Amino acid sequence: MVIRLGDTAPDFEAETTEGKIRFHDWIGDSWAVLFSHPKDFTPVCTTELGYMARVKPEFERRNVKIIGISVDPLDDHRRWADDIAETQGHAPNYPMIGDPELKIAKLYDMLPASAGDSASGRTPMDNATVRNVFVIGPDKKVKLVLVYPMSTGRNFDEVLRVIDSMQLTAKYSVSTPANWNRGDDVIVLPSIPTAEARERFTKGVTELKPYLRMTPDPST
Repeated sequence: MVIRLGDTAPDFEAETTEGKIRFHDWIGDSWAVLFSHPKDFTPVCTTELGYMARVKPEFERRNVKIIGISVDPLDDHRRWADDIAETQGHAPNYPMIGDPELKIAKLYDMLPASAGDSASGRTPMDNATVRNVFVIGPDKKVKLVLVYPMSTGRNFDEVLRVIDSMQLTAKYSVSTPANWNRGDDVIVLPSIPTAEARERFTKGVTELKPYLRMTPDPST
């Protein structure tokens, strides 16, 4: 199945390094980031897993849970964690899903049905498309999908930035402009008449064009 923005994230049961979970129950009332890896003991992914462990408090501050998945068995995940701690200074402090039968990779359309049902004997290049980031809201809807090549480490600071934007725009009738960061001015939704916007956004509204009106970040 193709995963599109606004779709309900496919639910599943899986064994993880922190025990068995049902994905939707594990998310609960939180946001979630599910990020995938083509194989254990790969260099770029090693740096990513370590970085996510280091910045986990930033995700927690935003009510976001982190969970990783790699198409290898849990025993390999646990051995890999030692390498990650040694080289990156932080071992994964969040669950890692084992997907040795490729079920979840195929459920999330990261591998085709023809990929078979075993990670055994598959190389990282065989699984090169298992390089996704899914951000899922408390409503279990997919809010963001990013796909990276194997050679490029993921920018998880950008994931945090987008989560800031999505959480802000879910609460207020605004959207965020290019390169927005928390505290920057935001865009008033076109559906709100200017007179109403000036009443609603008491910090002021600047009309650049009738369809482009800016107001200070209402959350600050």
